[in-house]
Amino acid sequence: MDPEIKQHFEELEAEVKTVQYEAFQALLQVTKSEVTWAYEVWDELVKGLSSTNNHTRSRCAQLLSQLAISDPEKRILVDFPKLWAVTKDPKFVTARHSLQSIWRVGLAGEEQKEMVMDHLAARFEQCSEEKNGTLIRSDILQSLRYLYEEVKQQEIKERALLLIDFVDDAKYQKKYRAIWK
Repeated sequence: MDPEIKQHFEELEAEVKTVQYEAFQALLQVTKSEVTWAYEVWDELVKGLSSTNNHTRSRCAQLLSQLAISDPEKRILVDFPKLWAVTKDPKFVTARHSLQSIWRVGLAGEEQKEMVMDHLAARFEQCSEEKNGTLIRSDILQSLRYLYEEVKQQEIKERALLLIDFVDDAKYQKKYRAIWK
């Protein structure tokens, strides 16, 4: 692993929050593309999904979601339930950051894309009674939009529009459709 990347991972544990933030932003940037060192940090990131620190859980979920494109062994298929669990974290901000990034797993391949879409669709249908359910639905539709923009597969758009039709409230249907304009 490149020494600079290694340093960024070390700085995630720094006492100074700005150092942590800058390291995290640098890692998010570099993991937007395929990297060769994903498995050097993979197990530690999976372990971090169950950390007692909500910031660690959030960072690990976001980084793991982005590293899915650097996962030729398809480990994400096994580790996905642990990653998905963070999207329902007791700390809403942690859950939301995880949910907003999980679409990136779908960029790793067809199997991963189907898994992500199935999970997002099921959550969309079930979250209406959750606190912040409309916000969760909005995040899910935005995630599907991002995935669609990256892979340009019509089935993603069609599935999102079906989810919008699932909503009874016309006000929210209109709001959700605006995401797909």
